[in-house]
Amino acid sequence: MADIDYVLNAATNIKGAFAVAIVDYESGMTLGSRGGSAEFDLDVAAPGNSEVVRSKFDVMQKLGLRETIEDILITLDTQYHLIRPVYSRNDDDKIFFYLVLNRQQANLAMARRDLRMIAQRFTMDGPDASPAVDPGYYQQAGRR
Repeated sequence: MADIDYVLNAATNIKGAFAVAIVDYESGMTLGSRGGSAEFDLDVAAPGNSEVVRSKFDVMQKLGLRETIEDILITLDTQYHLIRPVYSRNDDDKIFFYLVLNRQQANLAMARRDLRMIAQRFTMDGPDASPAVDPGYYQQAGRR
């Protein structure tokens, strides 16, 4: 997997990004985070969404759905909360990206696309891989 700091930095460059975290949904432990504020405690919000992810996987299993979750979107008055599970080759890692976007600034379709690309990069690279794309790419490409 790509370096956690690298992918967090890349995700913070998504237009409208307010906060981002990588969370282990089995334990609720935050593996890394960026952003947030005094009014929005990312250390509470990120692990709290582990319950959302576990619950959705549980319901899918009970329904016999043999699909994967692409992402989960929670829409608030002023924010989008985007949850994207990360599927590793060995299925031992049970983690997800948690991205909070400012609705006034974000383009939801582009944010979903950018987060998908970052998540793919996260799973395809080895831990020591050098970044192929500069984390500032999203800013340079006019997405910030």
